[in-house]
Amino acid sequence: MRVGVVFPQTESGTDIGAIRDYLQTIEQLGYAHVVAYDHVLGADRSSRPEWKGPYDARSSFHEPFVLFGFVAAVTGLEVAPAVIVLPQRQTALVAKQAAEVDILAHGRSRLGVGLGWNTVEFEALGMSFTNKNRRIEEQIALMRRLWTEPVVDFSGRWHHVDRAGINPLPVQRPIPVWMGGSAEDALRRIARIADGWFAQHIPNDNGLATFERFRGYLRDAGRDADAFPIEGRLSIARIHGGPDEWVKMARAFRDELRCTHLEINTMGAGHASLGEHVKALERFATDAKDLFGEEDFS
Repeated sequence: MRVGVVFPQTESGTDIGAIRDYLQTIEQLGYAHVVAYDHVLGADRSSRPEWKGPYDARSSFHEPFVLFGFVAAVTGLEVAPAVIVLPQRQTALVAKQAAEVDILAHGRSRLGVGLGWNTVEFEALGMSFTNKNRRIEEQIALMRRLWTEPVVDFSGRWHHVDRAGINPLPVQRPIPVWMGGSAEDALRRIARIADGWFAQHIPNDNGLATFERFRGYLRDAGRDADAFPIEGRLSIARIHGGPDEWVKMARAFRDELRCTHLEINTMGAGHASLGEHVKALERFATDAKDLFGEEDFS
């Protein structure tokens, strides 16, 4: 199991030196990759009493592609947005940005994509919220062609590329496209077209049942359910107990859910600085190395 961290977007601040130190320290601790969430705009909650979203205009988000260019410059970490809200973005531009990140990271990248939930964001970016479920499949098909063919001629329902291509092409051709999602339709879609799944279920009865259904969808799609990569998310703010409980749950992600990857999320756990985030990750890495072995952090 490859273990990485969730970059604490909403608590990271803008001190570039502190961000660099955070990234370099987690690499030194042995973490393999860094994940970042994506939001372009935050809605004003004060003027929307009905607003139920977890983030708003006060929530800080660094732009993932630009951030990952910086990560690639100062570390050797694998980078993986989890997830880019693909239907609210221009497909060819995402393909270009992802290719550039892959080049800067020497092929150590995955592109996580998802449907999104923030209607305010879709509207401001000039994209339709209502057809996002259908459009994302065409977007992924087009991106894969743009990453592998110097010149693309593509005519779809929502996209038209007239004998054009991106240059330079990425190191990975194509870049692995991972998807997030938990609804049944999303699980079926991921099983059909994705290269990996960013799962948000924990190793309880519901999580075990969902993973079993998902692996059934993989088999239905003619894919190897035992080899398909899945990344679990261990959010320490949601665990009652200290580091011993974190490690116990990490073992369950590996042994019960059979995840190939794990991300450690320290956001929302009351850390006042990136240094405090690092201390929590240092404690987990120390305890988890004793449990899993050195190879899990390679």
